[in-house]
Amino acid sequence: MLILDVAVPCPLRRSFDYLPPDGVQSVEPGTRVLVPFGNRRLVAVVLSCKNTSQVDPAKLKAAVDILDNQPTLGTDLLALAQWAAAYYHHPIGEVLQQMLPVRLRKENPARDQTEPYYRVTDAGREALAANSLSRAPKQAELLDWLSHQQTASRNTLKQNGFEYPQIKALLDKGFLERGTAPTRPVAIAEGKSLNPEQQHAVSSVDAQAGNFQPFLLQGVTGSGKTEVYLQAIEHCVKQGKQALVLVPEIGLTPQTLRRFEARFPNQISVLHSGLADGERLSDWQRAGRGDCAVMIGTRSAVFTPFKELGLIIIDEEHDPSYKQQDGFRYSARDIAVKRAADHTCPVILGSATPSLESLHNVQQGKYRHLLLNERAGGAQPPTIKLMDIRNCELNNGLAPQSLAAIGDTLAKGEQALVFLNRRGFSPLLQCHACGWLGQCDHCDVSLTVHFGRRQLRCHHCDAYKPLPEVCPDCENDSLTFKGPGTERLEQTLKGAFPDTQVIRIDRDTTGGKSAMSEMVSTVNEGKPCVLVGTQMLAKGHHFPLVTLVVMLDIDGGLFSPDFRGAERAGQLLTQVAGRAGRAERPGTVLIQTHAPDHPILATLLRQDYSPFAERLLAERRQLGLPPSSYSAVIRAEANSLDACDKFLHAVRRGTGMPGNGNQFLGPLPAPITRKANRYRCSLILIAQDRKQLHSLLNRARRAAEPLKPGFALRWTIDVDPLEWF
Repeated sequence: MLILDVAVPCPLRRSFDYLPPDGVQSVEPGTRVLVPFGNRRLVAVVLSCKNTSQVDPAKLKAAVDILDNQPTLGTDLLALAQWAAAYYHHPIGEVLQQMLPVRLRKENPARDQTEPYYRVTDAGREALAANSLSRAPKQAELLDWLSHQQTASRNTLKQNGFEYPQIKALLDKGFLERGTAPTRPVAIAEGKSLNPEQQHAVSSVDAQAGNFQPFLLQGVTGSGKTEVYLQAIEHCVKQGKQALVLVPEIGLTPQTLRRFEARFPNQISVLHSGLADGERLSDWQRAGRGDCAVMIGTRSAVFTPFKELGLIIIDEEHDPSYKQQDGFRYSARDIAVKRAADHTCPVILGSATPSLESLHNVQQGKYRHLLLNERAGGAQPPTIKLMDIRNCELNNGLAPQSLAAIGDTLAKGEQALVFLNRRGFSPLLQCHACGWLGQCDHCDVSLTVHFGRRQLRCHHCDAYKPLPEVCPDCENDSLTFKGPGTERLEQTLKGAFPDTQVIRIDRDTTGGKSAMSEMVSTVNEGKPCVLVGTQMLAKGHHFPLVTLVVMLDIDGGLFSPDFRGAERAGQLLTQVAGRAGRAERPGTVLIQTHAPDHPILATLLRQDYSPFAERLLAERRQLGLPPSSYSAVIRAEANSLDACDKFLHAVRRGTGMPGNGNQFLGPLPAPITRKANRYRCSLILIAQDRKQLHSLLNRARRAAEPLKPGFALRWTIDVDPLEWF
């Protein structure tokens, strides 16, 4: 009797046995099947086939349908899913569902989403030569661009700023025709010349082709890490293999994509949250067929299938966006290292400000350290100056010296960047007469003022209210804005420099599909302007005319209660400072602070990031904190704080004494205890080695699962958490 061992997407940490549909004699692991589950039908994945079951075969349900002609997930991804489910203590069915593109999570049979390719016809070349598209400049631009390429996919055209209506118009005129994907290999554009440090890095990676070897590529901002990536990929592609490049969501810029596409024409696929479901599936399948040489993507791209993977690159490896913060809480960085081990290929973790975990792995001999200490092209590091703003009268957060420096920069025909990691107009609205505060009704936080929308909005649950004209309590009109956000800064700078363009880049202004690309293009026109933004501006951008960076309100990071607060403050300060003086013009960074004597600032100003990180690592070792130890968090959320507390206390009692120097902390309420009307508590586990941590988690899980807290309480496990609360 054939029995299918099936992973069903549900919160239970186990697989389920099903009979195959009538007439089916065999099913390969990795195949999607449609199964009945309670009163629903769910898309599940076959883990294996067997002949016996612990359940009476007469009671087994049969699968409704086999959805794939061949396995959607290969043996490598299936094994990776099972490893990840065990490591992160997460249900295998939900892990596998996370791996699948959205369209493959639905019960429709899988179809090969072959992407259309386009090329210029002879008629199109004649039209281009005759300048017959002068009244349709965007179509002419598309035709001209494509005439220099062998062929291009619809996705590639989109990445370069061309939309489907322009493509269709040219197809209708007979100037374009549909074609097939070019066969690999294709021509690779010539790269830039490398300095000795870059050449050593590329040679070191190339020497380990076909072997598992993690490299930590630490290069100062502007040192040419991207060129190292490109030349390492070139060597990989020339061997007939594929490369995976992971970037943070905010680091996936149009500049980055254009640079990769120019180097590897028609061989780039992209996966990120801004794509439609069909586009994501098309590129996912394209990589699995081996039709693309390079896959560039954000966190979830780490689960892309490959025909022959030869290199993995993790850019800005320290970035917290690589860690999923809900549901299946995996680290894409750590999964990528595991995939490199599975495929016996090198993996490069690149950053100007490496995470302490990666530096710890270098010290342990697990990673090889490659250094780029010089800025590429002869650019000099910026001059960093602290500005003591105690007793200083500020203009919506800006000191007079900062405004004067911005004015001097603009007068020289250069550009300035003002950084504030807080979007909105103001973080707090208060009544000066009675003290009323604009608070969220659903969370223990204040509402942020969004002046342009005339709204008070919660940045945690996204609830909003109209911006009141008078105080809701005393009806006085003495409402005051406490503190600046990027929207308020934009308004202030426009008032101070009325003849200069002020460009705000944050989540509120980049919601449109091409908004970010258009803003970057405007900046790169080279006209004097002021950029205002959040950490979206901190990484991945190259603005050669930005010679001044002003950093506002960094003190919050310096005094964070989180043990990772100092690390993050140092990384952010170094990354933002690196936006200044990236070309031949020298750069200056002004840091406004109420704590000019703070040791973090003193260390970063006297030395570079490496000694600062070494000091933090020594402190972590002394205190027994990660990465010198290993941690996990069991979180509970419910409609009352008491329910969370009782549940986690029961888990702690049921787990027993940790022993061997391991420890429990809590249960402790989260700093923002209530979010979206749900109360949150954490039970923190700290162990001396990874094996002991997983042993503790297994005991805790066995204690938690029989408690049956009810639908109102949800609990999760977070292994290697970025935050303990």
